[in-house]
Parts: sequence; structure tokens; C-alpha cells
Amino acid sequence: MSSTQTYAVTGAFSYSGRAITAELKARGHHVRTLTAHPRRTADAEGPDEVRPLNFDDPGELRSSLRGVDTLINTFWVRFPHGGTTFADAVDRSNGLLDAAVDAGVRRIVHVSITHADPASPYAYFAGKGLVEQHLTALPIGHSVLRPAILFGGQAVLINNIAWLLRNLPVFAIGGRGTYRIRGIHLADLAHLCADEAESDTDVLLDAVGPERPTFRELVTLVRTAVGSRAALIDVPEPLVPVCAAALGAVMRDTLLTKQEYQAMAHGLADTTGAPTGDLAISDWIAKNGHRLGRTYLNDTRGRRMPR
Repeated sequence: MSSTQTYAVTGAFSYSGRAITAELKARGHHVRTLTAHPRRTADAEGPDEVRPLNFDDPGELRSSLRGVDTLINTFWVRFPHGGTTFADAVDRSNGLLDAAVDAGVRRIVHVSITHADPASPYAYFAGKGLVEQHLTALPIGHSVLRPAILFGGQAVLINNIAWLLRNLPVFAIGGRGTYRIRGIHLADLAHLCADEAESDTDVLLDAVGPERPTFRELVTLVRTAVGSRAALIDVPEPLVPVCAAALGAVMRDTLLTKQEYQAMAHGLADTTGAPTGDLAISDWIAKNGHRLGRTYLNDTRGRRMPR
């Protein structure tokens, strides 16, 4: 595909959006970002163009998307916050997808979540499922990529597990921690997004790496990598959100919501299919233990999750 094509990435200054932008630019593509912070300027490391992501103005959304070959959408909210609900996130996502169709965009690559399902008892997964349902009904080529968790770069989950292990004498694990985590490296997700942006085939893919450790195994990997002596203790599952809320109050952050923990404990951060990413989470943790958890990454105040 010609390098003169323009690709649009929502949130190219964010965690996953920045990596996707870098991959597209490495392939010679022109990258435009749609962002809620349109005063930010383009730079050599980031997008070539900056346009507003204004959900309240469909006309401006269409204008921001005109001339775009493929939209790569990472927009989402991690939990209801600041008056924004999951229902709002669904409406805004659907409005963005509709605007892409109206603007003549050829293709949409949508970053969703493993086990997205409109009938899910978990609002995050149900909302993601509703957006997938809306996208697949539209008259536009599309790929849906479903990651569970991301690692690599400033990965909030792994980093903050490491920070807790460095700074607390004990680390609480819900139940026995036998539920599995199927992560994908940020670079692998970016590569998948770029491949699908250049494709002409409609697909639904789990975006997952080659390993699926149990949560206890994951924490043990981090504990070893950072040289922590914290004791790993099993606690009743209902206590995990309570403990997380208490720590979150101290850190002025939301470490883990009740639904996030329940979904993870019920297997929604795991899949059993073939990997679509190459980088192993155990290798990455071992190689980056010296820097993991040196500082705490505040997800609520510093960065909103993009899926």
C-alpha cells in the first residue's frame, strides 16, 4: 500500500496510541491523530497532524476524518469517571465509527477486549461488545483486535505490581491466584494494528502473546525480577477490591475496581487460542526488573486507559 496514505489514530499521545503511531510512521505512513487535546502539536516522534476528537460535534468529527484511509480506534474508558459512564463511551465510540463511514474512510481497525460480549455481566466487556456489534453492522471494512492486558513501555499493571512488591511487606492474592493472564507486548499490538490497517480482510482476532501464566505465577515473576522479599498471601476474593480501594485512597488512584478483579478472576483476561504476538511476558519482566516499580504510575490522574 502506498506510503502516501493517511492513517488516523485516536489518542496518539497515549500509551497504546503512541506505539501504534510509531509503527505506522516506521512503515512510511502519514499519521493523523484525533485527540481531546488538539492544542498539542505534531512532532518527529508523534503524529504528523493533530485534529480534534469532538464527540459532541458530528460535523467536526467527519471533518477530522476526511482524507483518511484507515481509522485505528483505541478510545475507551477504564471505568466511570468524571461523569462519563460506559454507556457514554459506547455512544461516543459508535458516533466516531459512524463519522468515519460518512467521511469516506476505507477501513476501521478497532481495539476491543478479550471476551467482549453485549450480554456480559461486566459493564466494560458489555460496552465493548456493543461497539463491536455496531461496527460489524456498518458498510465498511474492519478488523477487531481483542487484547487482554498490555505490557511493555510504561505498562501500568505490571509496573504497579512491582512497586507494591518493592514497598510493602506482603502482597495479597485473591483466592489462590489460579486465574490466568494472557498479555501482549505493546510492540506486538502496534504491529498487528498496522498490519490490519494495511489489509483488506475483515477479521476478529484475540491480540495475545505466547504465554498465559496464572496471576500467582505473574506476581512471582515480578517479585523475582525486582528482588522483592514481600510475602505472597492468599486472601478471600471479596477482600481484594476492599484492599485495592484502601491502597487507592492512599495513592489517590484507582488500583483495581471490583468488576476488574471479578472479570480477571473469572477468566476474562485469558484465552486459549494461538498467539498473535511473539514477545513473552516472562522474558520482558526478567529483562526489565531493574526498572519496574521504581516509581508509581498513577493511571487515574496521569493517564486514562485507551481500550
